[in-house]
Amino acid sequence: MKTIKTTRHKGGETLALTILTILNSPFTIAGEQTQAFHIPPQSLSGALNDYAEAANVQLSYPASQAAGLRSNGIDGDYTSEQALQQLLTGTGLSAKQTTNGTATLVGQGGLVKVADTSQPSDATLPKVTVEADSGDPYDDPNWATDPYNKAYTTRKSATATKTDTPIFDTPVSVQVVPRSVMDDQKTTRIKDALENVSGVRAQPTLGGGNGFIIRGFRNSRVYRNGLLANADGFSSEFDAGNVQSVDVLKGPAAVLFGRIEPGGLVNVTTKKPLDIPYYSLEQQFGSYDYYRTQWDATGAVTDDKTVLYRFTGAYQNNNSFRDFIFTDRVLVNPSITWRPTDKTDLTLSVEGLDQDYQADFGIPSIGKRPAPIPISRSLDDPNSPVDHISKAQVSTEINHRFNDDWAIHNRFLASFDDEASSFVNPTPTFGPRELALLPDGTLKRNIFGQITHNETYATNLDLTGKFRLGFSKHETLVGFDFFQSTQKYHSFGEYNDPNPALNINIFNPAPSYGISPALIRQTLARPANCCANTGFAVFNNQWYGAYFQDHITLWDKLHILGGGRYDWADTGFSYTTSFNLSEATLPSRKDEGFSPRVGILYQPIKELGIYGNWTTSFSANNAPAANGSTFDPQRGEQFEVGLKTQLFDDRLLATLAYYHLVKDNILVLDLSTVNINDKIANKQRSQGIELDVTGQVTDKLSVIGSYAFTDARILVDHGGNTAGNRMPNVPEHSGSLWVKYDLNGYGSQEGFSFGLGGVAAGARQGDFANSFQMPGYVRMDAFAAYKMKMGPTKVTTQFNIRNLLDKTYYESTDPDSNIASSLGIAPGAPLTAIGSIRVEY
Repeated sequence: MKTIKTTRHKGGETLALTILTILNSPFTIAGEQTQAFHIPPQSLSGALNDYAEAANVQLSYPASQAAGLRSNGIDGDYTSEQALQQLLTGTGLSAKQTTNGTATLVGQGGLVKVADTSQPSDATLPKVTVEADSGDPYDDPNWATDPYNKAYTTRKSATATKTDTPIFDTPVSVQVVPRSVMDDQKTTRIKDALENVSGVRAQPTLGGGNGFIIRGFRNSRVYRNGLLANADGFSSEFDAGNVQSVDVLKGPAAVLFGRIEPGGLVNVTTKKPLDIPYYSLEQQFGSYDYYRTQWDATGAVTDDKTVLYRFTGAYQNNNSFRDFIFTDRVLVNPSITWRPTDKTDLTLSVEGLDQDYQADFGIPSIGKRPAPIPISRSLDDPNSPVDHISKAQVSTEINHRFNDDWAIHNRFLASFDDEASSFVNPTPTFGPRELALLPDGTLKRNIFGQITHNETYATNLDLTGKFRLGFSKHETLVGFDFFQSTQKYHSFGEYNDPNPALNINIFNPAPSYGISPALIRQTLARPANCCANTGFAVFNNQWYGAYFQDHITLWDKLHILGGGRYDWADTGFSYTTSFNLSEATLPSRKDEGFSPRVGILYQPIKELGIYGNWTTSFSANNAPAANGSTFDPQRGEQFEVGLKTQLFDDRLLATLAYYHLVKDNILVLDLSTVNINDKIANKQRSQGIELDVTGQVTDKLSVIGSYAFTDARILVDHGGNTAGNRMPNVPEHSGSLWVKYDLNGYGSQEGFSFGLGGVAAGARQGDFANSFQMPGYVRMDAFAAYKMKMGPTKVTTQFNIRNLLDKTYYESTDPDSNIASSLGIAPGAPLTAIGSIRVEY
């Protein structure tokens, strides 16, 4: 067999095609001999490639002919002709042999040449020209959701523009962590997936996984399929079992999403029902009694594929390198899609998460560094009550396409979160560290608890359209969204006055372990001493927004993005002696504002884009000052310039960006009062350089990497003397790199794969006062996997090591744990091994 490269010109473009010709003469696809074929359900192009390899033939066809089509696969003994026809079943295409020995695909578009086989094996092969449109499998709309797709390449993200505009044509910085990366790294929480993105730092709260720092600014909000999924400032958890990808839009995203921090937005895209049968079951096991089972099942319910289903989920149980810390979590995600016509689809999805765990506030600092005690040491107590998180989300998505250019989209999401936690924490929790931690290592403690209940409802309605106006092409969006959230918070126990009977020595804690359960119950039964008669709080937020956007393309080289949003916000909070009274006395504050966004990108050559943007953000504040007054809305403003490049046949995307970002009226804890709810406002600035690289260098070599230089500082501090200080938990230099090598190529169903990577961060300040620092670190990770086919089944065995060199490091301090940063440093895990077996069919 030989492969001939040829090109053709159409509409001024040069399109490269690989013409694959079979050298046996005369060739007939209707051979009498049968052979075993084991080709799993997948995209049609992938199935035809597997068929060509198994049948020892090569096929040539325009990718556009197979784009968007899927094959149910085959398993059994067939002749070559039977196998090909079976693969094409249900696609609307069939194979046909012509009189000159050429095999063709027959569809509504007529005959499409597959292979000209009339040449004898020793003949000189002529140039072959295919008169059909060329396509790109990476642009196949099903490419990103194909469960067999192991490529790191990502071309599009709806997060940046809410349209299908390619990332390369978008004048903003947006990064995507695809499912293939998460599978290779054995990611179980989105917190870990985001380590692959520049300028993003995990900042967990009491061990919860929804706290992040993006471009220097803390962000506890997570969006799910474009809608807000959790309340502000409250602990939650996001398991990765139902995640298709994690997108990060850098900079203010208020123009499309409203209430979001100016550093950026985290948007989780979930798995959707597919019209092909696919089933997988994976068992993981590892260090610290780690066990995790996750599953995925999808396919058509009806023969005409108008009703589809998907059921994903995971169960995880593990201890921790930290004493007394554990997790017991179950996640279930049923969803169903109904397609009444070829222009309309409706998807209903339900997600339920239930987690028992032990909250973890970490370890204290001594002097300028984390305390020199083992990172495994917990200063809580083994008799602390079990903590609990329960989350339920119900969502719908409706899409209707009027024609190829115009469509309307509606999404709805209802989220219900309940969290209860209690712990034996340092006391007093705020103020100078020396009040709680004595020079001899004695830590004063008491028992504190909290309960939260959050309800969030979000919806949007978008109209998208494409049209031409003169020599310009337009991709337009007009939309409206609304969300309402209510958070109820109840605190109890003692967090400000220590109980001498609970003192513990951080260097020798064992004698103090084993607090009487009766004492724990008695203490938790008392109102929180910090805020007598105000232990019950209710926060209410209502938000309406209308927005527009136009992406204009000129001469296929110049892209102009313009748009704006107007917001109406209604907020209120109340602290009293009961939830009922808090709701009855809930005040209301109204704010409104306009947020513009303008961007431009120019592509002087096909592989390079030069861009810049300016955007602002608007976010209403909803928290009290010590005197009971409220705060004006937060305002953010960003200027950004950068370069984008696509290399290696557009399979590798790199973005280099410089940004300058300022945010005013940021609320931080007021440490001058004993009320944990009191806030003050300040002004902060972040500027820096970021580099992200994701995709395929070759079919065998995949890479995802990042680097960030971040200079984040406090400009104005209305409550202290921290102006000019660095913002906490933000390293000046940080980065990551993950490289995978597939011996047989990423698309192969069999063979070995290897991966090696690292995460690095420089020294970071631990608090706004810059009173202590966490040292820099480099953490190395690695994996090895072997894929094999057993009939129609694909089996993957994999072994991952995280922190390969067993380095001691510290992730962050914890700003929302009701503990001062100097008393709550989160250590990173030591060497951790995970083995897994995954079966797919």
